[in-house]
Amino acid sequence: MKSDRALVAHLMRRAGFGATPAELDALSSEHTYEEIVDGLVNPERFPELDVTLIDRYYGGEPVAVHVGKWLYRMVNTQRPLEEKMSLFLHHIFPVAWGKSEHGPSLYSEIAMFRSVGLTDMKTILLELSRDPAMLFWLDNNENHKDEINENYGRELLELFSMGVGNYTEDDIKAASRAFTGWTFRQPL
Repeated sequence: MKSDRALVAHLMRRAGFGATPAELDALSSEHTYEEIVDGLVNPERFPELDVTLIDRYYGGEPVAVHVGKWLYRMVNTQRPLEEKMSLFLHHIFPVAWGKSEHGPSLYSEIAMFRSVGLTDMKTILLELSRDPAMLFWLDNNENHKDEINENYGRELLELFSMGVGNYTEDDIKAASRAFTGWTFRQPL
């Protein structure tokens, strides 16, 4: 039941954030490569990270606190692919603190990416379309039936799904109309 250590190391770098020499020794000597992959793509087999300690000492809204909490998760999780996919999706569907200035909504978006990152694109896009950070980032909170804002509809088709040349301006208008009313309550 031994796996090639170099291959396991490569897998852990790609599907996570690497592994310590001791972790590599344990993984490669106790599990087949297929078992390791199966554990990565089925993270629910491992306990969720207990973040009560870090939440207790690092609460509040500053974005640096939320970045620190996320880094803590990346380093300490037994579900590395979940965190890697959160990071990947954050790079694909970026929002920035500079516009929203509400750190918790950005951290909630990362939690959403964590929960849907190993699902299908339809689920990811539906959850993204409900996400307050994205709705604010692309102005969908200003999209009303009497004053259509096409920003989110355009980005959804152009950048997030279909790609340039695979939709028309009428498609953008229809998508934007479909997303009127998809908004959020301002955080306190």
